[in-house]
Amino acid sequence: MTMNDATLSVGALHAEPGTKARGTVRADLGTLTTDIPLTLVNGSRPGPRVVITAGVHGGEFTPVDAVVRLADTLDPREMHGQAIICPVANPPAVYQGRLNISPVDGVNLNRVFPGDPAGGPTERLAAWLFAHLVDGADVYVDLHCGGIDQLLRDFVGYRLTGDPDLDKATAELAGSFGIEDVILGLNADGGNSHAAAARRGISAVLVEVGSLGQRDEPTALRRVDGLLTALRHLGVLDQNGSAPAPIREWVWSAGVTAEVTGLWYPEFSFDADVIGEVAEGDLLGRIVDPADGTEHTVHAPARGRIFYGMHGLTVAPGTELAALAVPWDPDTAARLDTLRTPGTGAGSDEAGPRD
Repeated sequence: MTMNDATLSVGALHAEPGTKARGTVRADLGTLTTDIPLTLVNGSRPGPRVVITAGVHGGEFTPVDAVVRLADTLDPREMHGQAIICPVANPPAVYQGRLNISPVDGVNLNRVFPGDPAGGPTERLAAWLFAHLVDGADVYVDLHCGGIDQLLRDFVGYRLTGDPDLDKATAELAGSFGIEDVILGLNADGGNSHAAAARRGISAVLVEVGSLGQRDEPTALRRVDGLLTALRHLGVLDQNGSAPAPIREWVWSAGVTAEVTGLWYPEFSFDADVIGEVAEGDLLGRIVDPADGTEHTVHAPARGRIFYGMHGLTVAPGTELAALAVPWDPDTAARLDTLRTPGTGAGSDEAGPRD
C-alpha cells in the first residue's frame, strides 16, 4: 500500500497529507463507551501505513510513554507513508491500574483479537481497534513490557504464517529494532493482536522492552530509538546508513504456571543480566502456603533460557511463573513435534507466553 494524496482518517479525526492530527475517537463497547487517544501522522510522500499501539495492558508504563514521545517526534513533512499511533489502546485497564485484564469484564484484551463487534465489552474493544486501526495497515507494531510484577528480558516476537514473502518481511522488521533476541511463534493462531494481524496478511510484531512496570526515561528513549530505526528500515523515514544489529532467534520451549495458591519464592535470579539457562527438571522455585508452611516445588518442564519470570509474591493456580525459550534451528531443535506449548495465563504475551 502506498499513501501520498489520501486523507488519513479514523472516526472523526483526520490528517491531510503533510500534517499531523491528535485527539480521541469514541469506541462503543455495548454497555459503555471509551475514548481512544490517537495521533495520525500523514506523510507528504508515498509509503506504507504503519500502526503502533501501546497500553493494551495496564501496568505497562514505558510503552505508553515511548509512543507519546514518538508521536511528538515524527514530522509528517519528512515521512513517506502514514502512521497511526495509539498510546492507550485499553483505557479501562490502563486508567484503572489493572494489569492484564479489564476491570469491566475480567477479560484480557490480548486474548480476543480480532474481537467480536457483538460480544462483551473487551471483545468489542478488540473489534473496534482491529477494524479502525489495524486492518488495512501494511505494518503493525504492538508495544509491551514486563508489568509491575514481572521481570522480562527484552525481545521482539512475531508469528510464522507459511507465506514466505510475509514471513521474510516480518523477520526483517523484527530484526530492525536493535533488540538482540527475536522469538518466533511457529504459527499465527490465537487471540493476540499481532497474531490476528499476521493472519490478515499484515507484517506484525510484538516488542517487549523493560521490566517491573519501570518508567525511567532511558528505557523510554531506548524504545523510541528502536521505533525510529524500524521506521527507517520500512522506508517511512530516510535511512541514516546504520547497519542492522545482529540478532539471535529463539522459539518457546515451555511456560510454567502455578498449580497452587501461596507465596512465590523463585530460585532463579531476577538480575536481567544473568538470567540464564535451565535444564529440564531444574528447581525454579517454591510456593509456600502462608497458613501452614507447606511447600510446593516448581521445576522446569523443559530446557531453555528464562525470558520472563514472576516477581510478585502472591500467586494462584494459573499464574505464570516463568517462560523458557531455546535457540531456533529450523532443521533440528525447533521441529514442531519437539516443542511444548507454553502456557496462556493472564500475564502472557507471545506465541505461547507473551501474547
